[in-house]
This record gives sequence, C-alpha cells and structure tokens, in this order.
Amino acid sequence: MLRLGTRQSPLAMAQAHEARSRLCAAHGWDENAVELVPVRASGDKIVDVPLADIGGKALWTKELDAWLGEGHIDLAVHSMKDVETIRPPELTIAAILPRADVRDVLIGASSIAGIPQGARVGTSAPRRAAQMLSRRPDCEIVMFRGNVALRLAKLAAGEADVTLLAAAGLERLGRTGTGTPLEVEEWLPAPAQGAIGVECRTNDAKTRALVAAIDHAPSHTAIMAERALLAALGGNCHSPIAVLSMLCGDRMTLQSVLYSADGAERVEGSLTFDVGDTGGPARLAGDLLARANTAISVHFGGAQGAVP
Repeated sequence: MLRLGTRQSPLAMAQAHEARSRLCAAHGWDENAVELVPVRASGDKIVDVPLADIGGKALWTKELDAWLGEGHIDLAVHSMKDVETIRPPELTIAAILPRADVRDVLIGASSIAGIPQGARVGTSAPRRAAQMLSRRPDCEIVMFRGNVALRLAKLAAGEADVTLLAAAGLERLGRTGTGTPLEVEEWLPAPAQGAIGVECRTNDAKTRALVAAIDHAPSHTAIMAERALLAALGGNCHSPIAVLSMLCGDRMTLQSVLYSADGAERVEGSLTFDVGDTGGPARLAGDLLARANTAISVHFGGAQGAVP
C-alpha cells in the first residue's frame, strides 16, 4: 500500500482523490491500494494574516515535507501554485497531473469594469491585489484568507464586495458556475495555477517510477518553465507576478507581467523558445528586471518561493 499525504482542506482532499484515482487507474489497482493520509498544514491553522507575513508558502508544505522525509508517507500531493520554487534536494516532483483551468474567477461582479466605484476587493494575494489596483485604482483591498468556503462566507457576510478565486479550485469542489471567469487576455494567472503535483523522496526509485505513470508531459513542461521564471526573478510571497505559458508543438511562449504593490507600475514581456531550451525563462526574467523600476524590482531578487 502507498501512503499519499495531503493537507486536510476540502480542496486539498479533492486533489488527493484525483491523484489517487489516476494512480490506481494507471496501474489497475483498487483504490484501497493508496491510503490518503491527511496532515494539517500550518497555513490552514492561521487564516487571519497574510501568508507572506508569517512564513510564506512553506506553511503549506513543511508538514508534508517532514512526513515524507521521515518515511511516514510515500508521496505527497500539492497545489503547485503553493509550492516553493526551490525544493529540498531529497524531494522530487515526480508527476504533474493534467492542468485544469488556469483562470481566476471574479465573484460579486460581472466584470472588472462592472465592480462598483470604491468597492472592497477581498484577497490576500499580492498578484491579485496589484492587478486589480492597476485596472481599478479606486478599489480598496481587504485581506481575505481561508479555504474556498470560508472566503465565500466572508463575501456573503459583507466583509468585501467582490473577491477572486481560482477557477480550477472551484471546479474541483463542484462549484462550477460560481462567478465570472476572467479571460487570460485581460487577467493573467499566477505561476503554476491550476496544476496538481505529486512529490516523492528522490531516492525512492520504485515510487517515483509508479508515479511517473500519471505524469502529463505538456503540463509538466509548462509548470517547470513557469517555476523557472519565478526562480530566475527571485520571486517570493511578496512578489506581484502574473504569468501564462503557451505550448505549440516543440515551442513555448511565456508571457509575464510584474507589478508594483499598488499596481501603479508594471512591466510586461514575452519570449518564445524551444521546449528544450532551459535558459528561456531566465532570459525573460532578465529582460523584465532590466526594464523594471525600483517600485517593481524591490519585490524581486530576494528569497525564492511560491507566489499566490
């Protein structure tokens, strides 16, 4: 039996069920061949302050990392958006499942332009806050954290007028049809948004081989390119960055926008390169940073991590 570690939130459990189903289908196993092991992450325990102020994205992964490293579980499932860019060498992302919808969903208004003047936008993500203020500087950002149900409850209770959630998360929770998806042409997503990753111990060749059977190569390629861009930028939880990858045959295009925290400044760029060109993301990062003013660059070049 394989032991699959997961956070306890409803969305994390839905992602773990998907990973287990795919793994069992790939190998012709009964689902009881993979035991789900829920772990309560630090990030789920503290919901009233921004993650960037209390340890960043490691709060989503450190308990699972420890259990995996100590052998209490054989593999762990993650939302790749929540995984630090630099991982411990003893752990390896062995599979990326087929990527879901990368878009953000606006809840509480039918469009960005349709948000009432001076509305309160509930989000704890620097990217979403900066993007909104760039488009709607009249809006006020109010801190919103917690799982999907909690954030929707906060919205219903009037703590904000609108909020933003990932379309992939809503879909996995059976909440398709909630809100208005924002097309990527006007609103770029976070790095690795919509992707589920499965991580194993690097030295566990048997488990890595089993998990490789559910790896979706195009999604894996896209996610690793977006993470490579984030790493080259030195992005962290304070970094307002949006990115979109597009695969066409053996060529990839990365499109990215970096913002100042207040959304008043932005720098954008794109680069197309061969899929095997591992230096492509770093070249785009270099171009963006070379053109970024201080209000933007102050949020990059520091400790590397995942960006919400």
